[in-house]
Amino acid sequence: MLPDHCGSGLLLHLPDDVLTIITRSITPKDLCNLGLCCRGLCELLASDKFWLAQCDKLGIVPYQDLIEWRKGVSSYKALCRFLVGVLPLLGIWVHQNPELGNVVYVMPGFISVVGCRIIPQELGPLGIEEGPILWAPVFEILCDFEGSAEFFLHGREREDDYVYPGSLKAVDRTCNVLLLEVEPRQQRNGGILVHSKSFAHDLDKELSWKVCRSDSGISKSQRIAGQNVEVVPFSRLAFGDRRKLLDHVTRQVRMKVPDSKNVLLFPRLRGEVDLSQDMAILCERRLLLMQMYKLGGSHSDWKAGSKLLLDPTQLEMSEIRKNLNCTHGCETSRCGDGSRTQCSKKKTLAGYFRDSLKHILGKSDTINCSHEILKKNSSFGNKHAQLHEFLHSGDTVGLTLHASTVKLSSYRAWPNMHDSRFALYKLPMREPISGQEYAGLWGGTFGWPPGCPTEDKLGKALFFLLLSYEKSQGQNLLIATKILEGTHYVLHPNGSAMFIVNIDESSVDSFPWETDRDGNVLDIKHAYTGEGIANGYGFRYPGSKPGSLFVIQDGLLAFVWKESRSVLTLQRLNLEKLLKKGERMHALPPVSNFAYLTRSYSNVFAAFSNSANGLSSQRY
Repeated sequence: MLPDHCGSGLLLHLPDDVLTIITRSITPKDLCNLGLCCRGLCELLASDKFWLAQCDKLGIVPYQDLIEWRKGVSSYKALCRFLVGVLPLLGIWVHQNPELGNVVYVMPGFISVVGCRIIPQELGPLGIEEGPILWAPVFEILCDFEGSAEFFLHGREREDDYVYPGSLKAVDRTCNVLLLEVEPRQQRNGGILVHSKSFAHDLDKELSWKVCRSDSGISKSQRIAGQNVEVVPFSRLAFGDRRKLLDHVTRQVRMKVPDSKNVLLFPRLRGEVDLSQDMAILCERRLLLMQMYKLGGSHSDWKAGSKLLLDPTQLEMSEIRKNLNCTHGCETSRCGDGSRTQCSKKKTLAGYFRDSLKHILGKSDTINCSHEILKKNSSFGNKHAQLHEFLHSGDTVGLTLHASTVKLSSYRAWPNMHDSRFALYKLPMREPISGQEYAGLWGGTFGWPPGCPTEDKLGKALFFLLLSYEKSQGQNLLIATKILEGTHYVLHPNGSAMFIVNIDESSVDSFPWETDRDGNVLDIKHAYTGEGIANGYGFRYPGSKPGSLFVIQDGLLAFVWKESRSVLTLQRLNLEKLLKKGERMHALPPVSNFAYLTRSYSNVFAAFSNSANGLSSQRY
């Protein structure tokens, strides 16, 4: 049927501006499907103007930044593919340990997204808005020229900053757990190494496309299992083995970025600096990282011991086994179909005779012995897989960032976390709506006026609180969950409720002060009755004492404990804006930098603070 006589013909005759408005109301997936209706629509909807509208609709970066980002990719369609893929990662991620740290905010960088750790700190005399917020890089995900994602973990070893390249698994739209793992993979192209790395990269992308087209309904683990290779998930390994693998792989794939190219990860705040200069620096740094990712960077930065394959993010599994002294267990033997395995354990004469007899009868018990080992382990209730079983799951191994969705329980908006997973957990952020005007991220300090130092104390501990709403026993509660505390030694556990108020019950108490720091008379908008945290760190879920929450002019909140008259003052935060005005600090070693799993009640980031940053070095 001719286009003029079908529904697509009507769209083809619309002005481009009108068609852009129409396509803006549909999803990127629907826009791709619409282009399949006819050749005319396919050619028309390939235009940048329609995909620019899709990128802008996502709201990840401002429109003017999209124009800058387009210079580094092949098309707005490629950029949209990247933005849709990383959108679920944006937001606040946390971990229980250490009690004073591990708040990671994922935000847009430059044609990338960046994970930034907020360093526990004290607030200087300039307050939250003007004082520099201290942060350290955790990871970044770059968009390459074709819109694919390139993952880099950040870390510091022996006074040098490194990046650790890896892969990013497909991101779940509803992901709530971010896992750092080591993933075994099957060597492609029949196990033949291609020496030209640039050609290998192109070939790898082509093969990936063919695999996705032909096996779109089959998972990677199922495809490997179909080759009679038992896949052992990284999560099934014991904690010590997982730590050992992560430490070893990061040591082998690490790449040192020149200091001059590692200053900025995202442009500073617009209007306060020469933004064109920042963009030039970021563009040069991105091109360098992309080249290192594809070509492997400088070989002098790799430690000897493991051989890198075509992809510099992957290592030969045989070398990993050798370096980790994992020679026991099963060793793959290519026999005909390449699916037979043999056990390397010593056999007696009777054993050889028995195996020979079984081979004649076609009942050799050496086939799929890794499967039998797994089955045996599970039958005896062994919850951990052996390291050698994992290392025989594939030919290569590499770092992987895995954003998955798991069923999590929570207590007052704080997720219950696994203590031995290299993971970050996403905090649910809800936009303020009618009846829930105070939902979101708030920051503040103890004392009045807010952020004002005293003669005996130059700085006050900076608190980050997540305010959320919950119904309990017929009451509408506003819960302020602590996610960051800038003291020297933790006073309140992570995830504890700093205060809980009933927004349906007005308080009759008056605010203890009548003026602000500038002498202006305060205007109290609302007051609610509630309870504030008490008894310090003596309890996992501490007790509480009565108090009131006051809503003050200029968007300030203040919770006042009735008995002690202590006051916690809060203001709503724009964390992305604060980080662009903030000051970058050194990262931890790579694996600890992602999730510091050692329980600590003191500030493990104290080594990165100094008096010039407005911190009290005496306290730290």
